[in-house]
Amino acid sequence: MSCSVLERIYKGKVIAIVRGISSDKIVDLVGAMVKGGISCVEVTFDQSSEEAKKDTLVSIAKIKEVFGDKVSVGAGTVMTVEQVKLAVEAGAEYIISPNTDPEVIKETKCLGKVSIPGALSPTEIAYAYACGADIVKVFPASNLGSAYIKAIKAPLKHIPVTAVGGVNPQNCAEFIKAGCVGVGCGGNLVSAKLVNEGRFDEITAVAKEYMTALADC
Repeated sequence: MSCSVLERIYKGKVIAIVRGISSDKIVDLVGAMVKGGISCVEVTFDQSSEEAKKDTLVSIAKIKEVFGDKVSVGAGTVMTVEQVKLAVEAGAEYIISPNTDPEVIKETKCLGKVSIPGALSPTEIAYAYACGADIVKVFPASNLGSAYIKAIKAPLKHIPVTAVGGVNPQNCAEFIKAGCVGVGCGGNLVSAKLVNEGRFDEITAVAKEYMTALADC
């Protein structure tokens, strides 16, 4: 399974980051993004409350149930080994974190899932990969830009990285051309305002903008 999930991430290039969207709206949201060409969706854990964490698991399970193999669903902002286990039980195929926690990576790999921890400096990126990461999430990427990605990829070309943070349709191709295997797109794609107002056609349109921008990468 890990291989096929990695292949989908590499091929699709975009992981949609769903943050702060309730589970009762998740199917309509994901359906809108699928129409726009998105096939990888990350639902993040809201660490502020137990109820919010549980709703993340409900969303992951719903995506898996409704979309099946059409969408590869992952869990984001995964901070503990217990959250890895719960996310995988709910149907998560990959585990994404804002940081590098060796125990989180180890548990993810033990369960046969794809590990995508976050890191920023060359030392952190190399450490995450040495701990078993399949891909390292460079976060926050936009603060340093695609030139930073190009610079770190020179000595670390063997480490697959994605760019997350401030990635939009206008700059996403720059990160791929700089050496990223993919990008993570949050608020610029998954607008809570559009979701809450039921403007899903506009989300589909933005998804298409990303896919068009990356078509030649």
